[in-house]
Amino acid sequence: MSTATVQDADDANDGGASPAMHERVLEAVGIAIASARLAPGSRLTLEGLQQEYGISRTVARDTMKVLESMNLVYSRRRVGIVVQEPGLWNVYDPKLVRWRLASERRAEQYSSLTELRIAVEPIAAAGAARRASAAERAQLVALGAELRRLGEAGDLQAFLAADIKFHQLLLRSCGNEMFRALEDMVAEVLTSRTRQGLMPFKPRNEALQAHEDVAAAVARGDTVVAERAMHHILDEVREAMGLH
Repeated sequence: MSTATVQDADDANDGGASPAMHERVLEAVGIAIASARLAPGSRLTLEGLQQEYGISRTVARDTMKVLESMNLVYSRRRVGIVVQEPGLWNVYDPKLVRWRLASERRAEQYSSLTELRIAVEPIAAAGAARRASAAERAQLVALGAELRRLGEAGDLQAFLAADIKFHQLLLRSCGNEMFRALEDMVAEVLTSRTRQGLMPFKPRNEALQAHEDVAAAVARGDTVVAERAMHHILDEVREAMGLH
């Protein structure tokens, strides 16, 4: 049987491969690269992935396509699939953010992401105070009150969902399309912090108050207070995470 025929048969037999299988393998390889267990320059093969994870060639190939689209690997004829240098990675991709936060190098990633948030989100809060619609201002105030209620009740899962909505709404309503593009990345950071048990059972009163202060300042168009209150939120995050 020819090589082409073998591959066609493999692809045909793979019709039942589940999305969960693809995601499982993608996440495993992605975390290995993000943690440097697969160091830059490491070579991968479709055959090696098939053997290691018990998957078809189609799933192995699709996994590599996703990683290549994120600049984590590149493929060359007669060379194979090679892990890229970190400087070439698409570091804003939410998947890569999640993998780096799940890896042994999570402390470095938390530090980098918190610095990015400190640089962006206070300015975004000021932008929202200038440009948010009346509906967005009202929604932000409602979310601030919801965060207070859920935080005091210790309902961390519902608190996380509301917190993600709060921060994403600020990024969407600030009028800066480049800031808005970070909303999925911020959601991954907030989600990871909760999943890894890095959130207190009940959020600190200072953090709850700062969210309400941001919302109130945006609602009344006070750019100075909105920016300052958002700095307060992120300073609390940095302190709670032990970042310097």
